[in-house]
This record gives sequence, structure tokens and C-alpha cells, in this order.
Amino acid sequence: MNQQPITSHQPPAAEEPKVEVRVTRDGSATLYVPALDEHYHSHHGARQESEYVFIQAGLLPLLAAGGGQSGQPLLNLLEVGLGTGLNALLTLHAVQQAGAAVAYDGLETRPLPTDVVAALASNWSVQSAETGLLFHALHAAPWGAAQQLAPGFHLTKRHQGLLEAALWPAHYHLIYFDAFAPDKQPELWTEAVFQQLYAAAAPGAVLVSYCAQGQFRRNLRAAGWHTEKLPGPPGKREMTRARKP
Repeated sequence: MNQQPITSHQPPAAEEPKVEVRVTRDGSATLYVPALDEHYHSHHGARQESEYVFIQAGLLPLLAAGGGQSGQPLLNLLEVGLGTGLNALLTLHAVQQAGAAVAYDGLETRPLPTDVVAALASNWSVQSAETGLLFHALHAAPWGAAQQLAPGFHLTKRHQGLLEAALWPAHYHLIYFDAFAPDKQPELWTEAVFQQLYAAAAPGAVLVSYCAQGQFRRNLRAAGWHTEKLPGPPGKREMTRARKP
């Protein structure tokens, strides 16, 4: 059967203001957008939040169930908001430890300037020289082409936003929904957007987000997703996990 990617014809988002590198309480770095008064990650701990929301609540249950393991189909993963690459880097480590294979598509409209990448890389290098090198490789990878950053981890960075992205139908097993908060990017938290993601998700696919807003969950359910509340990471009371039946 010939399948066509799912796309939307809305224009790309406007340019983001400049960002500042800030160290969070767990020692990991994030970015702060002064014009939006918004952090890319929780100031309580960037790595801590990403590991909790996206790895522990999203990726690890799929890996434990055999996703991406030898003899099984590749685990297809979509991130909405590649940002600093933190979620991709943590996913790479988890996939290597599990001996699995993942094809990781990361959408991002505003690639980071080289000086910001360098500042973030120095923070990673302090924690681990190997991780610092992988972080550099992640950001040095060309846009629009699949790259194998490590055994079992294939990354495709897509320089486009979700609203204009072409997504293959029934393709993704896991979606990291890591856009800025609904009051900062309301256009990405609509029922229509979650319908688009629902169509791109394989049966049984999981979507995870740090957000726990009631309207967000109602929009997910209206688009067909089954939602559940989970306890949130430090500094947040709840988070959201959704599943396509």
C-alpha cells in the first residue's frame, strides 16, 4: 500500500529571541529565553526532568516490552522540539544500555548558534568526556539526513516545525512532546495538532509530555488519545502520558 506523509500547510513559526545558558539545580545546563521568560527545561534540574518524563515514563517501558530489540521492528521515535538535544542524548544512552535500535526524528525550527552549543557542550564534558563528544556529534550532524551517531541510534534532524512537517502515517511508536508551554506556543497545543500526531502514531503508540494542563488533556482525548496522569518530576505535581488505542 502506498502511503503519503501527513502534512499541514500552515507557515513556519517566527524567529525565537536570543537565549542564555543557565545551570539548573542538578548541575545540568538548560537555556533561558528572556523575551518569553521561559526555560527549555525545569530549573529544578534539566537532566533530571528529561530522564523522568521522557526516558522513564516513555522510552523505558517500550524497551522493556521488547521495542527495538533484535528481531523486532525498529523503534520509531519523534521529538517535537529537539532544542538542546538533551532528550536525544539521554535516549541514545538508554538505547545502548538496552541493546536496542531506534530511529529518532527531531523537529526543530531554530537550531542553536554555535556559541550556545559550545557552552552547553562544556557542561556535558565536565560530566563525561564521551558524553561531551556525543553532544558535539549530535549538533554537528547535518539537517535532513539520517546519521548513525552510535550503534543502534539513527538520528534525523528536521529543520521544520510540526505545523508544516510531513509525517508518515501510523509510523511512530513514541512521541516526545516537548514544545514550549501552552501559553508560550498555543498553536502547538490544539486538537488539530494532536489529530496530526495521532494519525502519525502507530497503534499502541505512546506520547509523553511534562505538561499537565487540563485543556491539553482534553485536546488529546478529543483527537482520540487515551490519557493518564502521572506524578511529575521534582518541581511539578503531574505530567501526562497518552496512548493510541
